[in-house]
Amino acid sequence: MKNKETTNCKDIRGRLNKIISSYLSFDAVWVQNHIVNCPRCQKRFSSIGKVHLALSLLKSRPHQLDLLKQANIQTIDTLAHSVRQHHKAQKLKIARPEPGLVEKLSPLKGSLANTAACIAILFLAKMGIFNSMENFQADSRKAIEHYYEKNVGSDISNEIFSS
Repeated sequence: MKNKETTNCKDIRGRLNKIISSYLSFDAVWVQNHIVNCPRCQKRFSSIGKVHLALSLLKSRPHQLDLLKQANIQTIDTLAHSVRQHHKAQKLKIARPEPGLVEKLSPLKGSLANTAACIAILFLAKMGIFNSMENFQADSRKAIEHYYEKNVGSDISNEIFSS
Protein backbone atom coordinates (compact mmCIF):
# COMPACT_ATOMS: atom_id res chain seq x y z
CA MET A 1 0.00 0.00 0.00
CA LYS A 2 2.81 2.37 0.90
CA ASN A 3 4.57 1.83 -2.45
CA LYS A 4 1.41 2.75 -4.36
CA GLU A 5 1.06 5.95 -2.31
CA THR A 6 4.68 6.84 -3.03
CA THR A 7 4.13 6.29 -6.76
CA ASN A 8 1.02 8.46 -6.70
CA CYS A 9 2.90 11.14 -4.79
CA LYS A 10 5.74 11.08 -7.33
CA ASP A 11 3.27 11.32 -10.20
CA ILE A 12 1.49 14.27 -8.59
CA ARG A 13 4.77 16.08 -7.88
CA GLY A 14 5.88 15.49 -11.47
CA ARG A 15 2.63 16.87 -12.83
CA LEU A 16 2.80 19.88 -10.52
CA ASN A 17 6.37 20.61 -11.62
CA LYS A 18 5.31 20.49 -15.29
CA ILE A 19 2.35 22.78 -14.65
CA ILE A 20 4.35 25.28 -12.62
CA SER A 21 7.27 25.34 -15.06
CA SER A 22 4.96 25.80 -18.05
CA TYR A 23 3.14 28.63 -16.28
CA LEU A 24 6.24 30.41 -14.96
CA SER A 25 8.72 29.91 -17.78
CA PHE A 26 9.71 32.48 -20.40
CA ASP A 27 7.77 30.44 -22.93
CA ALA A 28 4.46 30.89 -21.07
CA VAL A 29 1.92 32.86 -23.14
CA TRP A 30 1.25 35.47 -20.44
CA VAL A 31 5.00 36.09 -20.02
CA GLN A 32 5.46 36.51 -23.78
CA ASN A 33 2.49 38.91 -23.95
CA HIS A 34 3.89 40.98 -21.10
CA ILE A 35 7.37 41.18 -22.64
CA VAL A 36 5.88 42.37 -25.95
CA ASN A 37 4.13 45.27 -24.18
CA CYS A 38 6.71 46.23 -21.51
CA PRO A 39 9.88 48.05 -22.67
CA ARG A 40 11.55 47.61 -19.27
CA CYS A 41 11.06 43.83 -19.36
CA GLN A 42 12.17 43.73 -23.00
CA LYS A 43 15.46 45.29 -21.96
CA ARG A 44 15.90 42.84 -19.08
CA PHE A 45 14.91 39.88 -21.23
CA SER A 46 17.44 40.89 -23.90
CA SER A 47 20.08 41.20 -21.15
CA ILE A 48 19.30 37.66 -20.03
CA GLY A 49 19.71 36.54 -23.63
CA LYS A 50 23.10 38.27 -23.77
CA VAL A 51 24.18 36.49 -20.60
CA HIS A 52 23.12 33.12 -22.01
CA LEU A 53 24.97 33.89 -25.24
CA ALA A 54 28.07 34.95 -23.33
CA LEU A 55 27.99 31.77 -21.26
CA SER A 56 27.69 29.61 -24.37
CA LEU A 57 30.64 31.46 -25.92
CA LEU A 58 32.68 30.87 -22.78
CA LYS A 59 32.17 27.15 -23.19
CA SER A 60 33.21 27.17 -26.83
CA ARG A 61 36.37 29.33 -26.74
CA PRO A 62 39.49 29.49 -24.61
CA HIS A 63 39.49 32.59 -22.45
CA GLN A 64 41.76 34.87 -20.48
CA LEU A 65 41.89 34.92 -16.71
CA ASP A 66 40.18 38.32 -16.50
CA LEU A 67 37.19 37.11 -18.50
CA LEU A 68 35.32 36.26 -15.29
CA LYS A 69 35.82 39.81 -14.11
CA GLN A 70 34.54 41.20 -17.42
CA ALA A 71 31.51 38.90 -17.41
CA ASN A 72 30.69 39.84 -13.82
CA ILE A 73 30.85 43.55 -14.64
CA GLN A 74 28.52 43.13 -17.62
CA THR A 75 26.11 41.01 -15.58
CA ILE A 76 26.08 43.39 -12.62
CA ASP A 77 25.30 46.28 -14.96
CA THR A 78 22.04 44.57 -15.93
CA LEU A 79 20.86 44.29 -12.31
CA ALA A 80 18.76 46.77 -10.36
CA HIS A 81 20.62 49.79 -9.01
CA SER A 82 20.26 48.72 -5.37
CA VAL A 83 21.77 45.32 -6.15
CA ARG A 84 24.61 46.86 -8.19
CA GLN A 85 25.67 48.97 -5.20
CA HIS A 86 25.74 46.03 -2.79
CA HIS A 87 29.21 45.24 -1.37
CA LYS A 88 29.10 41.66 -2.71
CA ALA A 89 28.49 43.01 -6.21
CA GLN A 90 31.56 45.21 -5.84
CA LYS A 91 33.62 42.15 -4.91
CA LEU A 92 32.38 40.36 -8.04
CA LYS A 93 33.55 43.23 -10.21
CA ILE A 94 37.16 42.54 -9.28
CA ALA A 95 36.92 38.74 -8.99
CA ARG A 96 39.35 36.63 -10.96
CA PRO A 97 39.45 32.87 -11.09
CA GLU A 98 42.29 31.12 -9.39
CA PRO A 99 44.17 29.06 -11.96
CA GLY A 100 44.44 25.40 -11.11
CA LEU A 101 47.69 23.60 -10.45
CA VAL A 102 47.87 22.39 -14.06
CA GLU A 103 47.57 25.94 -15.43
CA LYS A 104 50.19 27.21 -12.99
CA LEU A 105 52.67 24.49 -13.94
CA SER A 106 52.03 24.44 -17.71
CA PRO A 107 54.97 26.78 -18.53
CA LEU A 108 57.24 24.36 -16.68
CA LYS A 109 55.96 21.14 -18.23
CA GLY A 110 59.09 20.55 -20.35
CA SER A 111 61.41 21.08 -17.41
CA LEU A 112 59.26 18.91 -15.17
CA ALA A 113 59.22 16.10 -17.75
CA ASN A 114 63.02 16.24 -18.10
CA THR A 115 63.47 16.23 -14.35
CA ALA A 116 61.11 13.28 -13.98
CA ALA A 117 63.01 11.38 -16.69
CA CYS A 118 66.34 12.02 -14.95
CA ILE A 119 64.94 10.86 -11.62
CA ALA A 120 63.56 7.72 -13.29
CA ILE A 121 66.96 6.94 -14.85
CA LEU A 122 68.72 7.47 -11.53
CA PHE A 123 66.18 5.27 -9.77
CA LEU A 124 66.58 2.50 -12.35
CA ALA A 125 70.37 2.72 -12.12
CA LYS A 126 70.19 2.55 -8.35
CA MET A 127 68.02 -0.55 -8.57
CA GLY A 128 70.59 -2.22 -10.82
CA ILE A 129 68.36 -2.54 -13.85
CA PHE A 130 71.15 -1.55 -16.22
CA ASN A 131 73.58 -3.95 -14.54
CA SER A 132 71.04 -6.73 -14.96
CA MET A 133 70.75 -5.86 -18.65
CA GLU A 134 74.52 -6.22 -19.08
CA ASN A 135 74.44 -9.59 -17.33
CA PHE A 136 71.57 -10.66 -19.57
CA GLN A 137 73.52 -9.65 -22.69
CA ALA A 138 76.63 -11.52 -21.50
CA ASP A 139 74.61 -14.65 -20.72
CA SER A 140 72.91 -14.43 -24.12
CA ARG A 141 76.27 -14.14 -25.87
CA LYS A 142 77.56 -17.20 -24.02
CA ALA A 143 74.44 -19.15 -24.99
CA ILE A 144 74.86 -18.26 -28.67
CA GLU A 145 78.59 -19.13 -28.56
CA HIS A 146 77.73 -22.48 -27.02
CA TYR A 147 75.10 -23.10 -29.72
CA TYR A 148 77.58 -22.38 -32.53
CA GLU A 149 80.25 -24.43 -30.84
CA LYS A 150 77.90 -27.39 -30.58
CA ASN A 151 76.42 -27.15 -34.10
CA VAL A 152 79.27 -25.76 -36.23
CA GLY A 153 82.41 -26.51 -34.32
CA SER A 154 84.65 -24.67 -31.91
CA ASP A 155 87.11 -23.38 -34.51
CA ILE A 156 84.40 -21.53 -36.49
CA SER A 157 82.71 -20.40 -33.28
CA ASN A 158 85.97 -18.94 -31.96
CA GLU A 159 86.54 -17.16 -35.27
CA ILE A 160 83.04 -15.58 -35.18
CA PHE A 161 83.12 -14.47 -31.55
CA SER A 162 86.77 -13.58 -31.16
CA SER A 163 86.34 -10.09 -32.62
